[in-house]
Amino acid sequence: MSALLLALLLVPLVGAAVCGALATREDLDRAGRIVGLAFAAVSLVLVVVVWSQFATGPGTPRFQFALSVDWIPAFGTRFALGLDGIALTMIALLAVLVPVVLAFAFTEKLPPGRTGAGFTALILATQGVLVGVFAATDVFLFYVLFEAMLIPMYFVIGRFGGPRRQYAAVKFFLYSFLGGLIMLASVIGLFVASDTRLGEGTFDWTALQGMAAQLPLSTQIWLFLGFFAAFAIKAPLVPFHTWLPDAGAEAPIAGGIILLGLLDKVGTFGFLRYTLPLFPAASQELAPLVLTLAVIGVLYGSLLAAAQTDLKRFVAYTSIAHFGFIALGIFAFSSQSMVGSSLYMVNHGISTAMLFLVVGLLIRRGGTSAMTEYGGVGRVAPLLAGMFLIAGLSTISLPGTNSFISEFLVLLGAFPREPVFSVIATVGIVFAALYMLWVIQRTMTGPLRGAAVVGDGPGAASAATFGGSGGDTGSDADESWMRRTTARFGDLTRGEVAVLTPLVALVLVLGFFPGPVLEVLDPTVSATLSEVGVADPVTPNGVPR
Repeated sequence: MSALLLALLLVPLVGAAVCGALATREDLDRAGRIVGLAFAAVSLVLVVVVWSQFATGPGTPRFQFALSVDWIPAFGTRFALGLDGIALTMIALLAVLVPVVLAFAFTEKLPPGRTGAGFTALILATQGVLVGVFAATDVFLFYVLFEAMLIPMYFVIGRFGGPRRQYAAVKFFLYSFLGGLIMLASVIGLFVASDTRLGEGTFDWTALQGMAAQLPLSTQIWLFLGFFAAFAIKAPLVPFHTWLPDAGAEAPIAGGIILLGLLDKVGTFGFLRYTLPLFPAASQELAPLVLTLAVIGVLYGSLLAAAQTDLKRFVAYTSIAHFGFIALGIFAFSSQSMVGSSLYMVNHGISTAMLFLVVGLLIRRGGTSAMTEYGGVGRVAPLLAGMFLIAGLSTISLPGTNSFISEFLVLLGAFPREPVFSVIATVGIVFAALYMLWVIQRTMTGPLRGAAVVGDGPGAASAATFGGSGGDTGSDADESWMRRTTARFGDLTRGEVAVLTPLVALVLVLGFFPGPVLEVLDPTVSATLSEVGVADPVTPNGVPR
């Protein structure tokens, strides 16, 4: 069984090495992209196999498919991996999104001197390291992989990104690296504390969790803050978020999906895996601080998203708002809110990936990410506009879409314990509907407008004069211009529809049938809540809410 988990880790890393070797030959670039897609497909098949064999019944161990071998015996570290429900869902999300990302990037125009095989190698390397991050059950191994995942993403942004890619890549790296160094101090502190209380220093998660209740509150708080700093930057929570809009705006679309849809989840995953079980008393003591930052993030991210004129920065700020909801659910300490947050991480990855992909397809046609350059896209690309609408409705958690049930569970579970924070966060739902529908209206509906859509050729002036009616004037010249505009801008191709179809399917299937994912998440969430030492809130009749 452990061989399956090891394969999940090694397959993308081997794929990265193969694609990296092919990247040295320009004539093998296309072959490198195909090989990368093949390795990503193998990873997806492996995840399906692991998911089918993952046990969720009573009495099953917390970590399944466990693997543990000596790594650095002198420091008490082991190469230890294992899957709980939350880790499995994150790795499954990773396995689904990476093939989508690589398929989208297959025909993407790259900066001069860059190869598609090289880009594919970096994405697969990121996937492999992230599998290790989610599966690590040795705290030191987790720290090493937490820092290692910055390297391929730094090159994805710095080599394949936009005009300010170097600035964005360095900012991303420094923020995350600094957070990791602060966490390292807490990792060392945990080792010292385990040596004092257990008689032997260890980084084993299970042993450290068993020791958690023995640590005094003051020690827990200091150790908690070290982990929290790293995870809050990665999540990101306000005010640790400032690297994200720059990185999201400058990253290539495929890299932005990995960044916003997957790397960010390491922060909230870290809250669930490390801060709550290892520092239960500190987690409860500092929960009001985290909840305050969470609701500030919901409102702040929503307001700034509404103020954006750049589509990629807009998506980044919506993510900041959504991560506020996820943090709210985690630190409200109820099984409903916590499982809602865990499911939200999956659904946010799907929704953001689809929204970012549609934005990328729009930029591919118009050549710019400025909102003001688009208008009336639905007239010339109705299928693209429809996909934008589906992604937008999923992002604002419309009932029937995947995000609705997770957001509903967060608020339903958080309200009995934290009514004030829950009510404030609910205002963010209203803001989300406003900013998303406004962007859809500005870019997709109404008359044709914006240089990215109408261009500056003959007929553009007519479009402005007659509201971009594209033939409403009855002029043959206008009808001819409309046909040329439609042909030039272009609707979705079959290949682009194929890339988006899996995400559309997930949006709808998880919107109506989230049960299989919830079934995997529930045991781990229940165990985490028990490790924190908090029971679910109850009704006046003593029934758990």
